[in-house]
Amino acid sequence: ILTGLFLAMHYTSDISMAFSSVAHICRDVNYGWLIRNMHANGASFFFICIYLHIGRGLYYGSYLYKETWNVGVVLLLLVMMTAFVGYVLPWGQMSFWGATVITNLLSAVPYVGDMLVQWIWGGFSVDNATLTRFFAFHFLFPFVIAAATLVHLIFLHESGS
Repeated sequence: ILTGLFLAMHYTSDISMAFSSVAHICRDVNYGWLIRNMHANGASFFFICIYLHIGRGLYYGSYLYKETWNVGVVLLLLVMMTAFVGYVLPWGQMSFWGATVITNLLSAVPYVGDMLVQWIWGGFSVDNATLTRFFAFHFLFPFVIAAATLVHLIFLHESGS
């Protein structure tokens, strides 16, 4: 969360300036390249820790504690969503394509899929509104994850762990 806060001080969520702001962070900000790499690699290591934690839970039968396990599943989904919207923030051409393809998967949701995709895009195509929403989600979700982690710990405490 700390590296993200420092990066957010210099990042611009506008499609014409996002890539330049990432270059600015890496080139002009003192140790900006290090902060960006710590942010990305720390997130990757966090996923490794989560997968090990899930594996431990499967091995020891923690899935029998349904509430705790379900909160953990919600946590995993939140972390995956946060990672996805963060991955598209540098907004190179591949990020643009990735945002289109992944968000289009939501169109498979019956009845509301197309409306859901258009809401996420902020219109009829991936554009500036999409990038602004993704930045807002990427900024807010870690705090939601921290709160859900506390709920996860409360359920663990109730089961005697």
